[in-house]
Formats: sequence, structure tokens, C-alpha cells
Amino acid sequence: MKQLDLFIELIRLKKPIGFMLLFWPCAWGLTIAYDLNKNLNDYFFYLILFFLGSILMRSAGCIVNDILDKELDKKVKRTKQRPVASGKISVKRGLFYVVLLCLLALAILLNFNTYTIFLALASMPLAFSYPLMKRYTYWPQLFLGITFNYGLILGWTSINSEINFIPLIFYFGAIFWTLGFDTIYGFQDIKDDEIIGIKSTSIKFKKNPKFFLLLCYLIFIISLISVGLLMKFNPVFYFFMIIPIIHLLFYQVTNFKVKSPKSSLKIFKSNNLLGMLILFNIIIGKI
Repeated sequence: MKQLDLFIELIRLKKPIGFMLLFWPCAWGLTIAYDLNKNLNDYFFYLILFFLGSILMRSAGCIVNDILDKELDKKVKRTKQRPVASGKISVKRGLFYVVLLCLLALAILLNFNTYTIFLALASMPLAFSYPLMKRYTYWPQLFLGITFNYGLILGWTSINSEINFIPLIFYFGAIFWTLGFDTIYGFQDIKDDEIIGIKSTSIKFKKNPKFFLLLCYLIFIISLISVGLLMKFNPVFYFFMIIPIIHLLFYQVTNFKVKSPKSSLKIFKSNNLLGMLILFNIIIGKI
């Protein structure tokens, strides 16, 4: 039971925000591609597969992150008690868990078409190299956005075995969504990160973060509206767009407090609700 508790802590299972933020882009891509007027059994089947895959891949990513950041985590107050950093779980055992989780994720992936399988496997180097980025660039959040929102492309190709401008525009915008919310998240550790030499957009834009956040979220909103126009969504879609717009621009940007770690975490977590709202809005736009 002790090992089970440590495993749950290691993969952040009690903090579902991580895998939910990985899942929502998958659900968005699947929903814009799927004909909701047809039998929905396949839609819900793929939705479940993407949900399980998000949990497994996020869990594996957390372990790889903790292994690569073992020494850095020891120097940060928020992360020094993580299982690998504290020595409660060895690197060897952690790697075993990674292999096991990836094999389970592969079993889920094999339920998709060949094109989607190929694209998903091609993304693996991105998923596991992200933790290294903060050592070399002030833009690790951009790299995270490219990686985290890749599922949007996979959601589209699971239905359409080709890629056009629609998912690419959505993917581009979603990258900036992640760039925004993870910059907010990074302000929790900004003091420790500056001391130990970790780079981030939080540090790069610490003097004027709200302007940067506003720019990121405006790009995301423009991409959402562009997708609606290209997909010829019904007018109700644009009416309900006001809800995510208010959430992004008013709640997140306006209420963000640079010197309040609790504020950063609360706003970051609110993106789970935003992901769900956007999914419902897409469904409304298509029916």
C-alpha cells in the first residue's frame, strides 16, 4: 500500500488538472472532425480512449520530468518532497513505471487508424524532452504548448486520415492558450527558479506579464473564432464565445497577481473549466 501511495503521488493522480489539460485539446480535435448527426457510439469510444491515453501519457511524463529534474527539485520548496527528489522512489523503479505506462498507452493507441498511430509515435521525443527545455531557453512553456496540444491534431486525424488548415489553426491558437496558463503557473516558483538558474516565460515577462498573457489569449480567441467560421458553425457558437472570452481576459488576466502563488495556482486550475466550456461550445456550434 505504501508503494501504491507513492506511485499515485509520483504520477500526480490526485491532481487531475495535468491530464485534463492534455485531454481537452484531444476532445476538441475529435469533436470538430466528427459528424455529431451520426451514431455517437464511435465518438464516445474515441473520447474514452483519448481520456485514458491522456492519463497514461501525462503520468509517464511526470515521472520522466521528476527523474530529469531530480537535483533541481531538491532546491525548490514546492517540489523537494516529490518521491524521486526525496529518494522515496528510485530512478530505476521510476523508469520501470515509465515503460509500463507507455506500453499501456500503446495498447490504447493501436485502436486508432494507422495515420494517427504514426503521428502519435512521432510526438514521443517532444513529450519526453520537454523537461530539458527550461535549462536552455526562456520559452519552455512554448515547447509545452506544442507538446500538450498535439492531441488536437490526433483527435482530428482519428476521424479524418488527413490534415487541413482547420486543425492547424486551432492547434496554433491552443499553443498560445498553454503558453498563457503555464506562464501563470510558473510564477509559483519564480523566486527559486531565478536562484537555481531555471528559465521560463514567467521570468522573461515578469515586469509586464499581463500584456503577454493578453496577447497569448487574444491569439487563442482569434483561432477559435476562425475555426468557427471555417467550420460554418451556427450563430449560437459566437454568442456563447463570450463565456470563454470573459474567463480568459477578465478572470485570468485581470485577477492574476504576480506576488500571490495561491492566485497563480487558482487561475491555472480554472483552465480545466475553460476546456470543458470550449468543448460544449464546439458541440453547440455543430448541432
